[in-house]
Amino acid sequence: MKLLTERFHAADIAPLVTLALVLFLFAVFVDGFLTMGTLSLILQQGAVLAIVAAGLTFVLLTAEIDLSVGMVALLAACVCGVLWEQDWAAGAKAVRAKEVGSLTTIIVLGVPFLLALGLGLLSGMLTVSSGLPSFIITLAMMNIAIGLARFLTLSEKFAVPPLLATLGNGSWPLFGGFRLPYSAMVAAGVLGLSHLVLEHTRFGRYVFMTGGNREAAHLSGVRTNRVIVGCLAISAMTAALGGLVNAGRLNSVSLDQNADLLLDAVACVVLGGTSLFGGEGGIGRTLIGVLTFTSLKVGLNLMNVQQLIRQSPLPQSWKESWLDATWVTQFDLLRPFLLGVVLLLALVIHGRLASKRP
Repeated sequence: MKLLTERFHAADIAPLVTLALVLFLFAVFVDGFLTMGTLSLILQQGAVLAIVAAGLTFVLLTAEIDLSVGMVALLAACVCGVLWEQDWAAGAKAVRAKEVGSLTTIIVLGVPFLLALGLGLLSGMLTVSSGLPSFIITLAMMNIAIGLARFLTLSEKFAVPPLLATLGNGSWPLFGGFRLPYSAMVAAGVLGLSHLVLEHTRFGRYVFMTGGNREAAHLSGVRTNRVIVGCLAISAMTAALGGLVNAGRLNSVSLDQNADLLLDAVACVVLGGTSLFGGEGGIGRTLIGVLTFTSLKVGLNLMNVQQLIRQSPLPQSWKESWLDATWVTQFDLLRPFLLGVVLLLALVIHGRLASKRP
C-alpha cells in the first residue's frame, strides 16, 4: 500500500476525473449527448487540437513555450491556398475543373511544411543562442508568420486541394451509425508517433531530462540546446499539419482561421496534466486534455438552457421569470464565458494538486 501511494498521486488521476465529470454532467443535462453522432463531432473538432497539442507537448516538457503555433498553422494554410490557385496548379479563383497531378499536390502540400520547419528551427536556434526566453522569440515569430500570411493572401480567401477537403470532412463508416473522421485518424497517428518518440527513444528521454533539470542534463552529456531546437521544430511541423487539416475542414483559407488555436492547445496540454515547468507530462495526458476540452466545448454548444428550465421541477412562476431573463435569451453569448470559468477551475485544481506532489 505504501508503494502505491508513493507511485500514484491525486494529480495523476485529476485529468481523468475531470473528463469523467464533464461527460457525466452533459449526459445528464444535454439530451442526446451520449450518441455516436456526438462522439464523431468530438473527434472531428478535437483532431486539429490534438495534432497541434502533440507538438506543443514536446516544447512544454522542456520547460519552454511556443507562442507561434497558431500563426504558423495559419501561414501554412495560406501558403497552401496561394500555391493551389496558381496557374500551374488548379488555376485562379474559379479553380478550373481539371486533373491535377500528384506531383503538383505534393508541392502544394510540401512547401508549407518546409516553411514551418524553417521557422521552427530558426525559433529554436535563436532561443538557445540569444539566451532569451522562448516566449519572447516565438512571440516575434508569431508576428512574422501573421505578417507573411497577410502579405501572401492580401486578406483574400483561397481554396484548398480536394485532398485536404476530404481529409478535413471525410469519415469512415463503422458500427451503429458511428463515423470515424479521417482527421481523427491523422491525429491518432500523430499522437501515437509522438508517444513512441517520447517514451521509447533516446531523444524522448533527453526531452524529459532537459525539462526536469537542464543543468544536470547538460552535465550528463545531453546536448540540451539541440533538444530544444528539435522540440520547437516538431511543434512547428505539427502546427503546419494542424493548420492544413483545419483549412480542409473549412474548405477554404482565410486570415480569421486559427485565432484561438494557441490558447486552446496550451489549455489542452496543461489540462491533461503536463507541467508548464517541464519534465512532467506526456502524450497520454495531452489526449485526455484534448478530449476534456472538446467535450466541454461541444456539450456547451449542444446545451439548450430554455429546454432545461422547462423540464426542471421549479415552480411555473419561476420558470416563466427565468425564461424571460436576459442571460437565458442570450445564452449563446455566455458560452465562451462558461467555458473559460470551467477551464479556470479545472486548471487551478490541477495546479494545486500538482504543487502538493511529494
